[in-house]
Order: sequence, then structure tokens, then C-alpha cells
Amino acid sequence: MTPPKPAETQTATLAEIAREAGVSAPTVSKVLNGRADVAPATRTRVEELLRAYGYRRRRAEASRSPLIDLVFHELESAWAMEVIRGVENVARDAGLSVVLSESAGRLTPGRTWADQVAARRPHGVVLVLSGLDESQRALLLSRSIPFVVMDPAGDPGPDVPSIGATNWQGGLAATRHLVELGHRRIGAISGPSRMMCSRARVDGYRAALETAGLPVDPALIKTGDFHHDAGYRLGLELLRMPDRPTAIFTGNDLQALGLYEAARELGLRIPEDVSIVGFDDLPVARWVGPPLTTVRQPLTEMAEAAARLVLEMGRAEEATTATRVELATSLVVRSSTAAPAAP
Repeated sequence: MTPPKPAETQTATLAEIAREAGVSAPTVSKVLNGRADVAPATRTRVEELLRAYGYRRRRAEASRSPLIDLVFHELESAWAMEVIRGVENVARDAGLSVVLSESAGRLTPGRTWADQVAARRPHGVVLVLSGLDESQRALLLSRSIPFVVMDPAGDPGPDVPSIGATNWQGGLAATRHLVELGHRRIGAISGPSRMMCSRARVDGYRAALETAGLPVDPALIKTGDFHHDAGYRLGLELLRMPDRPTAIFTGNDLQALGLYEAARELGLRIPEDVSIVGFDDLPVARWVGPPLTTVRQPLTEMAEAAARLVLEMGRAEEATTATRVELATSLVVRSSTAAPAAP
């Protein structure tokens, strides 16, 4: 059956769509209403027909709630507050409110999440370090609910809009700074290896060492989880080594703060005995003693860009080409780094 022209969409009934999809009319109704009790393959087939018959456009124009959905995989740190601030800035200017949700550490929201979003009909969804499975994406697309991934955990795919930062360049700049100060034994505490930003930062660290002709010692690279406790625990491991590093690059500021605690517990001075570089430039980086040298990731600006993009997508008459944007990182030198002490 040939998809109808726009002028004919009102003559297409649910029964006709059900017949073409090979399902019952109640099943088509369930898909329209965002019910969860429909098999993913069936949902996808029905939603394709609904879009072809123009249901997507009519329902999207009918009503949207004055909301932006903001989804975190974890919502428990100052990092998240910077992101919330950015989305709130854009939402406030547009007369919208922000709905926060968390996927409890999972990189994909829970099974019923997309159904709840479809019922709310927000202007758009911003996902932070998260993604969507195929059925969730199909459901949002069928409701004309645009979505953007900020700081994607993995490769979001060529058809998913995303906003990120130059993580590789940031890791390179941080490590190059330590090399230029004269450090030759430089450790690293990364974030989770499943996250693309973590891997990129460590790859930048490796590139800086290799460019300087320094060996990359796997024993000096520890895999953390972006939390304070990991910085403390892995920091103790590095600083208790017989030939401990004279400088350490951490994958984020929270792990750097944990490393501060480990150094003090061992009676080591920062930066006299160990130099430390973080990543993010959270407000707390300026307040700790000594103030933390770190790579500034423009979190608020990234969140603003993601929110603006999702609203622009919602206003577009036709589907637009997926946008992938990386905002620049920059090294902020403070007092936690210095030349290594003389042997």
C-alpha cells in the first residue's frame, strides 16, 4: 500500500493501518497511546505506518507540555548541577520547566521511561551520558519528541544528535602541561572504560607521553568511576608504589579531590611531592587547597547547546540532519602543579 499524501491523511482509519500492519485495531491504539504492552517489532512496524499516514505530525502539533525532560544516568554530584543550570537557563528563556529523571547508573533509561515521556509530550529530551534503545527511539520519533544526547557514553550513531567536548585534546593538554614542568613518571586515574569520554581522555594522556618520548606504563593507569572514593582508593595505590609517580592526571575533579585526601593521609604535599590535574573545572576546583589545576569542560555551555538544539529540532517542519558538536576544552593552571622536586 502506498503511503497517503498529506491531504489524504484524515481518511486513513486505525482499522486501515491495522490491516496493513497485520495487527488488530486495539494494538494500533495501544501504540498511539504509548502503552508498553506491545512487542518492539510490532511497535516499530505500526509507528512507521502512523508516520507515513501523518499521525505523527497531527499529534505533535495538537499539544505539547511546557517541559524539557532531562535524563541523567546518575544524579548525585556537582557535575550534574552544572548541567542542570545550563538546561534551566534555556528552558527559563523559552517559558518551559525541566523534568529531572535518573536511570540509576544504567546507560539506557528503564523500560517504562519512554512511555512516561510519551504521555508527558515534552518539547524535547536531553539525555546525559545516556542513550536510547531502538524501541524507545521509535516511540519518541512517532510522537515527534526530539532528543539530544549530551556527552554520550558510547558512539551515539550517525543519526543521533549529540553535544560533547574535546576530551582527547583535554587529556593531551593536561599531560603535556605535566611533561613541560619536568615530570617523567605520570600516573592517571580514568573514569569508567565503558564511557567514550573516559577513553578519549586517557588516549590524550597516552598521546602526550608518546609524543614526548616517554613510556606508557600500564601500572600507572588506574580505572575509576568518576567518584571521590575511587580517586582516594586508587590514589593510595599509586602513591604507595615504591617508585610512585610525581604527577597524576585524574579523569575528573571529583577523583582529584579523592586523590588530595589520599596524598594528605600519606603525608605528601601538593604540589611539592605530587602534582595533580583534574578535569571539568567544577566550582570546587577553585576552593580547595591548593586550588586545582584542571581541564575546563564547558558543562553549562554544553547543556545550553543541547537544550537549544532540542528546541530547534522541535520547531523544525521537517526532520533535520543529525548534529554532532564538540565544544572546546581548555587547561586552567592553578596551584596544584609544579616542577618535580629534585632527586
